[in-house]
Amino acid sequence: MSQAGTSREDAVLVLEDGSMHRGEAFGARGRSLGEAVFATGMTGYQETLTDPSYHRQIVVATAPHIGNTGWNDEDDESAHIQVAGYVVRDPARRPSNWRSTADLGEELARQGVVGLAGVDTRAITRRLREAGSMRAGLFSGDALADPTSMRAAVLDSPGMAGADLAGAVSTGAPYTVAATGTTRARVAALDLGIKANTPRMLAERGIETRVLPSSASIEELLDDSPDGVFLSNGPGDPAAAAHAVALTEEVLRREVPLFGICFGNQILARALGLGTYKMRYGHRGINVPVVDHTDGTVAITSQNHGFAVAGTPGERVDSPFGRVHLSHSCPNDGTVEGLTCEGVPAFSVQYHPEAAAGPHDAADLFDRFADMMGRDQEGRR
Repeated sequence: MSQAGTSREDAVLVLEDGSMHRGEAFGARGRSLGEAVFATGMTGYQETLTDPSYHRQIVVATAPHIGNTGWNDEDDESAHIQVAGYVVRDPARRPSNWRSTADLGEELARQGVVGLAGVDTRAITRRLREAGSMRAGLFSGDALADPTSMRAAVLDSPGMAGADLAGAVSTGAPYTVAATGTTRARVAALDLGIKANTPRMLAERGIETRVLPSSASIEELLDDSPDGVFLSNGPGDPAAAAHAVALTEEVLRREVPLFGICFGNQILARALGLGTYKMRYGHRGINVPVVDHTDGTVAITSQNHGFAVAGTPGERVDSPFGRVHLSHSCPNDGTVEGLTCEGVPAFSVQYHPEAAAGPHDAADLFDRFADMMGRDQEGRR
């Protein structure tokens, strides 16, 4: 796979339905296959590209101008770019930001990420909204071929339904992020694709976080009796994450305080006996409203998910661990966006309270988790 050059080179996005969107190579040259999805954020492209939840997805940016602030050494959510490919309309000709250390296109090329520029991303987004997220491929350089063979490669690639992907993005070994100042509590975080800002948000609240691989056993997860367990965001189909669900069931049986976000919300749901399903095109952006049915308040949230929890927003249902309140929902489409357990100390949300690019309406959920662990500590004294 060659690096990005300075002259224009042809590239194409091929969708599963046979449609082709031709433009200019951006980033690395070659072939990349994945699920085509669209993201509506006007800012935060570096956080999006390095978010492990986007693993094996080709992201189409709906904002027309991408790359204006370049690339820096501070805003990564993981060790490298996670997306399978990136599609933009108008990449910035030169970055303009005092923190910038590289041009976006150069960074995509350096990390071997195939991209496409100069296409009508709104037209692509409309197709994905109407037909749903679908398998896709990016082709440029030596990988460009006739339409029939390129589409055949797309159709031969795996879909997202049934995909167990957490292990591909999880840490290989445990590590600890220390609390800032006095340690108020200690949390064991199951890394299903955790973003770097999550331990930072916990650390700001005096919480030490021990991050463990997705393959950890219950003994490893609860070693040294943590005050709480955190289930992170991550990629893939929650129906395929049997190990994470089994771990969560054990945590609930032992009544250790638990907080889950995004993929973690879906894992908690399945541990409670609720169903999950693949959405038509998902929620991916930093402007998604969520209603809290406990008090009627609305938060503007950051989201990135293609699967959701089945159920009726606001209802209470029985589970093996007591009653569960389907406590949050998206008013745009009625999707369940959060769960609150009434029989055990556990709750989760489908959105991202740790959103580094914002918004920050939901950041107080980390305070709620800290308070829950504090009450549990008091109860054990």
